Amino acid sequence: MRFSMMFRGAAFALALVGTAATAQPVTLQGGWVRATVPGQTATGAFMKITSKEDLRLVGASTPVAALAELHEMKLDGDVMRMRAVEGGLALPAGKPVALTPGGYHLMLMDLKAPLAAGSTVPVTLICRDAKGVASRYRFELPVSTVAPEMSGSAEVPSGMTMGQKH
Repeated sequence: MRFSMMFRGAAFALALVGTAATAQPVTLQGGWVRATVPGQTATGAFMKITSKEDLRLVGASTPVAALAELHEMKLDGDVMRMRAVEGGLALPAGKPVALTPGGYHLMLMDLKAPLAAGSTVPVTLICRDAKGVASRYRFELPVSTVAPEMSGSAEVPSGMTMGQKH
């Protein structure tokens, strides 16, 4: 009897976790981080972000780098320039927003160690809603030398945990 009650309690807890994970307002598709070589101090993280509500991506963090910033690459005449995005990036409800090489992306700077292909990197996205309330969403992104689409995979699953409102 005691074991049965414990089993039902565990099953209920797992059901809650499953429900919470599917209710997450921010999801990723095809997320990845570019692998590095020894001595390289920066790299990019790329993904397609979809939010269930209007949000603004205002920052990111990861334990593998001292700094993670949202950047944009843009052609200025004949010169490709990269700059930090001030004020964040709009994530309109239900519309995927792509962070890609050559466009918007996360720059991971002052890397603490090289990032090897086949490993994973935890990345936390920081978003704000229209009222200014911040939420954090943690994902595990695979490290690769090529974008998932180029490697023949249509989608690289990204692990998720629930966001916490701050």
